[in-house]
Amino acid sequence: MTDTELRVSKIRNGTVIDHVNAGEALHVLALLEIDGSGGETVSLGMNVPSQTMGKKDVVKVEGRELSQNELDVLSLIAPDATINIIREYEVAEKKHVEPPETVEGVLSCPNLDCITNDDEPVQPRFDVLSEGVRCAYCETIVRDDLTDHLLA
Repeated sequence: MTDTELRVSKIRNGTVIDHVNAGEALHVLALLEIDGSGGETVSLGMNVPSQTMGKKDVVKVEGRELSQNELDVLSLIAPDATINIIREYEVAEKKHVEPPETVEGVLSCPNLDCITNDDEPVQPRFDVLSEGVRCAYCETIVRDDLTDHLLA
């Protein structure tokens, strides 16, 4: 197969997440809580040749447009991603993800002594930093794989 051939078919309506760092597509699916049980049609391209990135992953999700909250968290694990909203096989919108200043209710704090882990009615909130995210309550900084801290 040459690089000019279409590797995955077009989708009619949905979202294409392009320019994901190679090997991160499965983390993107975990973030979006797509595990096959919801019936979504999903196409993955992993380690696809890219002129700008060397290799990249691509995720296509039929019938689903991402919420702003999903885009915010996606920006933390795929900061170079571009989002293409597809309608009737055409790109209707194209966006680049941008990290928000804070994310709330999507990550858990790894500090077991944090108030967010103490059965209190408090939503976990994190400030987004260049080196990771910092819990707004206990100030624990998370630098490792953020997908390990996604709330179910």
